[in-house]
Amino acid sequence: MNYNPNIHHRRSIRLKGYDYAQAGIYFLTLCAQNQTHLFGKIRNGKMELNTFGEIAQEEWIKTIEIRKNIALAEFIIMPNHIHGIIEIKYSKGNTENIGKFKSPTQTIGAIIRGYKGATTKRIKILIGESLNSTGGLQSAPTQSAPTQSAPTELTRIISRIDLSKSIWQRDYYEHIIRDEKAYRNISNYIINNPKKWEVDKFHKSKKSD
Repeated sequence: MNYNPNIHHRRSIRLKGYDYAQAGIYFLTLCAQNQTHLFGKIRNGKMELNTFGEIAQEEWIKTIEIRKNIALAEFIIMPNHIHGIIEIKYSKGNTENIGKFKSPTQTIGAIIRGYKGATTKRIKILIGESLNSTGGLQSAPTQSAPTQSAPTELTRIISRIDLSKSIWQRDYYEHIIRDEKAYRNISNYIINNPKKWEVDKFHKSKKSD
């Protein structure tokens, strides 16, 4: 591989030496590929999910069904990213397997990889089935915002991403929540995120407009 400064000098955003399988509370942010507005729109300070956004929300909630040692707190699907708080209630296998290799499937990284994989798979299946059956993208109706699922709109959205890759940006951002004050501040930030979309740092990327 030829030298590429963007790859070979990629800086890790993980906290060096931190055990991401241990009990704790984490604030996570995942961005859509190229920060494309995949999941819906903000209208009057409220998030309106399209079909893809409904899938992203459903799979986030499913996380607690798959991994019994975690709990979900506040989260929000935004047009081109998701914010969420995850609590690892206990590190599975720590007490009964002292001294043994700890499975990486219990880490925050594994939780995020599973979520990204599940959402990407479902969205690509939806796109593929629609294209194969109709010759154009037809989206299933959603309960929250059926008007947001117009075929022409979603067709325009997916034209802006590479469907050979994950629908998500390669990495993710995380912050370890260490006290109650920090938890309250972050929770309020998540809850109020749609109301402050116009000044949000991710808003500048208007990949679907």
